[in-house]
Amino acid sequence: MPTSYRPWMGYLAALIAGALTTLTFSPFELWWLGPVAVGLMYISLHDLTPGQAAMRGWCYGVALFATGTSWIYVSIHDYGYTGVPLAVFLTALFAVTLALFYAVPFWLYRRFTGPRLAFLTFAGAWVLIEVLRTYLFTGFPWLLLGSAHVDSPLAPLAPVGGVYLLTLVTALTGTLGVEFLRRRWWAAAVIAVLWLAPLALPTQWTTPSETTTRVALLQGNLPQLTKWTAQGQRNAANTYARLTRDQGDDVDLIVWPETALPMFQRQAEPLLERIQATLAPDTALLTGIVQRDAAGRYYNAIIGVGGISGEYRKEHLVPFGEYMPLESLLRGIIAFFDLPMSDFSAGDADQAPIRAAGLRIGSAICYEIIYADLVAERAENSDVLLTVSNDTWFGDSIGPLQHLQMARLRALENGRYVLRATSNGVTAIIDPHGEVVARAPRFETASITGDIHAMQGLTPFTQTGSWPTWLLATVLLLPGLSFNRRQRRVI
Repeated sequence: MPTSYRPWMGYLAALIAGALTTLTFSPFELWWLGPVAVGLMYISLHDLTPGQAAMRGWCYGVALFATGTSWIYVSIHDYGYTGVPLAVFLTALFAVTLALFYAVPFWLYRRFTGPRLAFLTFAGAWVLIEVLRTYLFTGFPWLLLGSAHVDSPLAPLAPVGGVYLLTLVTALTGTLGVEFLRRRWWAAAVIAVLWLAPLALPTQWTTPSETTTRVALLQGNLPQLTKWTAQGQRNAANTYARLTRDQGDDVDLIVWPETALPMFQRQAEPLLERIQATLAPDTALLTGIVQRDAAGRYYNAIIGVGGISGEYRKEHLVPFGEYMPLESLLRGIIAFFDLPMSDFSAGDADQAPIRAAGLRIGSAICYEIIYADLVAERAENSDVLLTVSNDTWFGDSIGPLQHLQMARLRALENGRYVLRATSNGVTAIIDPHGEVVARAPRFETASITGDIHAMQGLTPFTQTGSWPTWLLATVLLLPGLSFNRRQRRVI
């Protein structure tokens, strides 16, 4: 094929790779396509100029975010009161902007690395790209390559190094696969070691306590568009009160989802007191709620009644959904930038776990569950993890299913049960192996119950977090660094 055609073919391959990456996540779960996507990005990369490499990275990012976060359109159009053309434009703008997380690093990779040990260098660089987009500009660690492997043969690596170690092995498999196609037969042996090594790891890093705790998670399935009206408030109060009464006296802990009651805590307290009076003496209730303090600050919080110690205020807020970047410029331009409850304050970083029903509960509200290291910090001081969410914003899209998949990975990483209560799905009880042991149907008013155990001990990942994998990725990157301009177009 003429060399002049290669960049064009590379851009097409990058678009295909981005779409293939989306297929590795829920609900498709074709995890084996991850190495294929990396291989498509790696092959012939060292034939390109830095600018061409940046365009290839950008094409990958556009396809990844356009397909993998298409649920953004639902939030903007269906619930943000935005017309179709503008919603399409804003969704596209979201994708092409996030794609820069791949364009810039690919330019830097091609500018400052040479062909030596490129299969290691590229895999290390891929992990560092994911780290960059986890933390830069508040971060967006959605669609991390390793998140697809909660059910793959690589899953036992999660308690050792977390999602970034899964990404690293996936990326190495992709680059080594290309080397194998280049008749470097030794690459097959290395791939075999990478995929067989997890079989030698322990299957259980934490141990359950002897005490069983009966939990119930409630899913109200209330319409988002009318939730904050007076009628919506009455419906919410009646629905969750009824679901709570239906649980009986053998439940130790009942959990309502994020902002289950569309009102401030002070408004909800009379209702919560009446419900507490109907609970068995040893039954505790946790609910998501909006708090307003004396200074007029708002918090997205979890509170409880019935022998509860502590509360939790959401620490990591969602841009545009819970706070408005560049507020003075954006407020009032379109209705989406004036959504209700988009002016929250962040909770403290060192909040103690909630104590309820004899459990120490580490909490994460909605979006926070996708931050692996934040959840590991909570797991270190708790024996059960709780996440409440309102995924109603994403409608009948793939977003809530991806969200559940990441919650499953947090359970596996930390060897903890994860209780996931959502407004309309997916509400689930997840065991310490990342398996869903109980699940409510989506878009139905429902409740699920199950028995869980406080988990004792810590996984290696809970103890160390992601920094060992970040360090390893950096070490893999360093040998490939080259500052000789004359090597840029040489394989």
